Amino acid sequence: MIYSVSSPQEVAPYTVALPTSKSISNRALILNALAYSAKPIKNLSDSDDTQLLIKALQSDSNHFDIGAAGTTMRFLTAFLSKIVGEWTITGSERMKQRPIKILVEALNKLGAKIEYMEQEGYPPLRIFGSALEGGDLELPGDVSSQYISALLMIGPTMKNGLNLTLTGEIISRPYILLTLKMMETFGIKSQWEGNIISVPEGSYTPTDFTVEADWSAASYWYEIAALNKNCELTLKGVKRYSEQGDSKVAELFTQLGIESKFTKNGLVLKNNNQVCKQFNYNFIEQPDLAQTFAVTCCCLGIPFKFTGLQTLKIKETDRINALIDELKKMGFVLTSNQVDDLNWDGETCNKDEVPTIATYKDHRMAMAFAPAVSCIGEMKIDDPAVVSKSYPKYWDHIKEFGYISEEI
Repeated sequence: MIYSVSSPQEVAPYTVALPTSKSISNRALILNALAYSAKPIKNLSDSDDTQLLIKALQSDSNHFDIGAAGTTMRFLTAFLSKIVGEWTITGSERMKQRPIKILVEALNKLGAKIEYMEQEGYPPLRIFGSALEGGDLELPGDVSSQYISALLMIGPTMKNGLNLTLTGEIISRPYILLTLKMMETFGIKSQWEGNIISVPEGSYTPTDFTVEADWSAASYWYEIAALNKNCELTLKGVKRYSEQGDSKVAELFTQLGIESKFTKNGLVLKNNNQVCKQFNYNFIEQPDLAQTFAVTCCCLGIPFKFTGLQTLKIKETDRINALIDELKKMGFVLTSNQVDDLNWDGETCNKDEVPTIATYKDHRMAMAFAPAVSCIGEMKIDDPAVVSKSYPKYWDHIKEFGYISEEI
């Protein structure tokens, strides 16, 4: 399926109820299960990732296929390793290409028994669940925060708790802090001093919990506001003081002309047309915002230097090269060291007459690129349904705002 997308004829004030956070939803589901709680989590995300985790946790099967849900794969692997029984977990072809060796080796060191069913270091996995010893563990700080969060959440269930030492540079720190904060909400207080996180052995407490709106989803509306002059948007559901790392988007977009103000009706965005001459930022703590800022900066003609992108190459796709390839179709020439950066010095090339943007099974490619029609006039989005991974109503919402999207 391909969508043809064109820009709004008129821009009227618009209010959008943002989807709830899948990052928070998936952590809450695991913590609720570890608490053996009968209390339902309120306001759960309707994203594919969360729905797949719900299905897995409610299943009476010992085999789980979690599709393309990366968070679900990491969290469920750790969770099942301490549940007595034999389990298998697999996913999509892309999931079978996403490394999980660091997490598996860490769990095995803590007393788990996990085997690779196909290629070493990658799903699918066979897990022989049992009580875990826990104790001391060392991991590089620049691994996926999902590995770290998966280990931390099961830490209290281990005989000796978990003392996790993170070496080198720690990336995606806000996601780790979010996990620890939610663990505290469910009754387990940990300590993070220097590079050591200590989680005591203990029992989680059943807790009433409501999921807040997703700041990552809000980023696409900041982009829309930046690319549509005289735009006024109201975003409902986001918390002003949020543990979500992507709440940084509000501060960052001030450089791209967007003022944010919390009111009784929600978060109001206004475009003041005051933009910076160059945008430089280290996305080490907010890697999921990189696509939004790359597209926005190109469309506004703002050169940029992004660093801290080392996790982008192992996401749903290699996001660094995906951005380079797809922005070239729009006439922008980007460069990268192919490790952790992405740059645009203003160089342009001939754009495709009507660019067809490949999404690579990556929800954030579709959502970050669609608003670019406001600067290039018309485009096509291949496989637009990928947005269901985190924001199933995305196309409905931008159509209500004024974008025209239709299947061709």
